[in-house]
Order: sequence, then C-alpha cells, then structure tokens
Amino acid sequence: MGPLVGLKVIEVAAKGPIPFCAMLLAEVLRLDRSEQKPRFPPRDPRLDFMNRGRRSAAIDLKHPDASATVLRLVERADVLIEGFRPGVMERLGLGPDICLVRRPSLVYGRATGWGQSGPLANSPGHDINYVALSGLLDAMRRGDEKPMPPLNVLGDYAGGGLMLAFGVACAVIEASRSGRGQVIDAAMLDGVSLFGTLYHALSAMGQWNEAPGTKVYDTGAPYYDVYRTADGKFMAVGSIEPQFFAELARLTGLPEEAAEHQNDRTRWPDTKRRLTEIFATRTRDEWCALLEGGNACVAPVLSLREAPAHAHHQARGTFITQDGMAQPAPAPRFSRTPAELNLPPPRSGEHTTVALQAWGFSTKEIEQLLAAGTVSGLK
Repeated sequence: MGPLVGLKVIEVAAKGPIPFCAMLLAEVLRLDRSEQKPRFPPRDPRLDFMNRGRRSAAIDLKHPDASATVLRLVERADVLIEGFRPGVMERLGLGPDICLVRRPSLVYGRATGWGQSGPLANSPGHDINYVALSGLLDAMRRGDEKPMPPLNVLGDYAGGGLMLAFGVACAVIEASRSGRGQVIDAAMLDGVSLFGTLYHALSAMGQWNEAPGTKVYDTGAPYYDVYRTADGKFMAVGSIEPQFFAELARLTGLPEEAAEHQNDRTRWPDTKRRLTEIFATRTRDEWCALLEGGNACVAPVLSLREAPAHAHHQARGTFITQDGMAQPAPAPRFSRTPAELNLPPPRSGEHTTVALQAWGFSTKEIEQLLAAGTVSGLK
C-alpha cells in the first residue's frame, strides 16, 4: 500500500486534478454522484485508470441528509479533497469551517483552476487557460508558429493534482505534530506559474530572449530538438553539454566545426538543417541502434502504445498490466514501503455498503440511507 498506508482520505469526485491527486494517496473513499451523467460515447469505468486504488460510494450531495452523512465520514478522515468552484462545498454544508469543527486535525484540500480568491476565481477554465496566463504557453512555440499546448498534463495533473498531493503530504506531517488541520488552496494557475521559476530567473539575469524558437529549450538550438527519420518517425536530441554534442556530431557525421562552435547562434540554422538532412537518411530503429544508450543524449519518440514495450520500461516495470490492460506503475519508488495496485478502478457506488461499514455506519443506518436515496449502490 505504500508509505501512506493508514491515511484515510475522502475524495469528493470531480474531474481534472482531483482523481490524479487521489491516485497518489492511500485508503481513499471516492464519493461519486448517485446520478451519473451519461457519457458520449459511453466509457467503461474499469478503464479509468486514474480512479484505481480506491473504493466508491455513491451519494446524492443535494439530498437533505447528505451533509450529515458526509460529516460522519469526516469524523474518521485524515484528508478530504475536492475540486468544485469556490463556494460550492459551503453551499452543500460541507465547507472547511464545518468539517474542521468535526475533525480539527483534518487536512482539507481544494483544487481549482484560478484559486479560491481573485477576480477569476469563479470563472470557468481549463488547462490551456491556466498555462496561457502563467506565461509559459507563449514560450512553447517555434518562430512565427502559434503556441503548442502540452496536452492537459501541465495544468491539470502537474500544477493541480501533483501540487495538491504535495500539499496534502506536507499538511499531514504538520498535523501529526500540531494536532491541527488546515485548508490547502491548490490553484492550477499557481502550480504552473511555479514551474516557470527558472525562466523568470533567466529573465531577471537578462538571459531570456522573448523571441520564440531562438533559445536552447524551445527548439532554437540544434542540439535540443526533434528530428524526423526516414520512416516518418522521430528522434529526440538533448545533447546540451559539449561532450555530448561532440559525440552526437561524431556519430552522425556532422563537421567537427559544428561541435567546436556549438553555442554560436549564428551557426544554429545551418547545423539544424544538416541534422535534419542526416536524420532523414535512416529509420528510427537504425538511429536507435547507433545512438540510444550512448553519450549523445538521444532517445526515440515513442507513441503511448509503443512505450510499454521498450526494453528500459520492461526492465524497470515502469508499466504494469492489470486485467489485461497496460498502465503506468505507481511512482516514485520506495525501498521499504513499496506502493502497489490493490484495487482496480471502481464503478460508481460499487462499494457503498462495505465502505460505509468500514467507516463506522451500522447495517441499519446504511439500509435507511439507501431507502431514503441519500446513498445508492451499484446498479
């Protein structure tokens, strides 16, 4: 179960960062809605890998008895995480002030896009919006091309889910010392902005050129870019250090002067043109045979379906198979308390009865809640 075994977490079901955060924690009870909106197209809940590792109880949060039921759970919880817009949990009678009265040591984690305060706090948004406002999206482009959003991993999962999980871990440690809980305001915008610390530092040093596609990490440098191979696939080159670029030059047949003048920016366009031509002469597999695992810092660009079969992933067990489906293994790795997948992704309400029993409800109380429609089981 990992190092957090025994930590009891209530996850108020939501999208984006909340399921990712919950996936990183332990002994999570997910409170799903009793009435799930139909998906178009329908999706098998067993394939929602981010919902793995926890039980699901279905509850109608708008039911008159819902808040009392959830507060009973809060009395036994160490952590509650939620991802509604500011004020929603308060209107449900489950805001942090009420919950912390019931459980003074509770860590109450809140993940939103814009944060709990500020002029945009109640505005809708998505990953691309938060990355845009952070200043980082503008840097993710080549020359005159438009910015390229980095999927929805930077805002939702890194800036939101991962930062919330870090906040939970920090607050749980502090609560173990003080006996007092607290509220975590994990804004995706804050998290993404924090990831830009290096570039703000470079800007303060006068080393940040605003022109896109002209810097080392934005594909301006020929030694930090992606090149197409003869079979239409790609190789990723990250030969930043002089010794690594010298090795790349030697193995690919670049002129020696390219390595000697690695950071002469006037030569970058010509060196990039040469590398583009060179990589186009062999297939990706042929380049892997020559470059992968050496000192040139080159790796193949793999698809999601290709990645689990790579020899390095196979050796480390980076991906695991559960119910015949490959998915990323828990990370990071712990030497003494390794994490494991103990439960597959649940169906909504799959564990309502057993979960409530485990959290202190009697059989009679559960039957009454089911009869009243406060909670529901798997249909």
